Amino acid sequence: MTGKTKSEDGNHEAAKSAATAEQAARNPSGGTNAGHSETNDGRAEAFAKLEAENTDLKDRLLRALAEVENVRRRADRDLNDTRQYAVAKFAGDMLRVADNMGRAIASIPAEALKDEGAFKTLIDGIELTEKEMLRSLEKHGVKKLNPIGERFDPNFHEALFELPDPSVPNGTVTQVVEPGYVIGSRPLRPAKVGIARGGIQSQPAPRGEGEPKG
Repeated sequence: MTGKTKSEDGNHEAAKSAATAEQAARNPSGGTNAGHSETNDGRAEAFAKLEAENTDLKDRLLRALAEVENVRRRADRDLNDTRQYAVAKFAGDMLRVADNMGRAIASIPAEALKDEGAFKTLIDGIELTEKEMLRSLEKHGVKKLNPIGERFDPNFHEALFELPDPSVPNGTVTQVVEPGYVIGSRPLRPAKVGIARGGIQSQPAPRGEGEPKG
């Protein structure tokens, strides 16, 4: 017999149905390989979008933190400047007192300094008062300048005259007529000085910028 029986046809249909069920179990969504590819592409695109958004948010956060730090530093600097330079006017008034004390001491004859009596005690008291005043000013950032031997600096010195002196470099401060003062790194009052002229052309080493010597 060459023909198939109904029993054989039934078995074939059952096997086909079983295979279809197995494939459905393996692929619950019922999609094809093309469908899987489209799903994966969609997920990859969504992930790339999220990653780009995350990078952008991280960059914004870092910029915001940097700006906050810059603002904090500027505020600290402004506060320090305010504290340091708030006494500038008062310190300027006190300089006249210090000048008068210095002139009083400088005007005392050398013979009088040898006296061991009450006058000598008075002189010592004036000198101690002057030193204490300078220490108090320095405590608040005000420092006296004594620039003899330094190169002339127009930021901290005021030249009153020039003196021929070939023994020192041209432009060297050789005489201080009136001492100067700085507050922090800024000039409070320039020192009035005389400078050398006609000496060797090489200049003495300048002070560090913004850091005048006392």
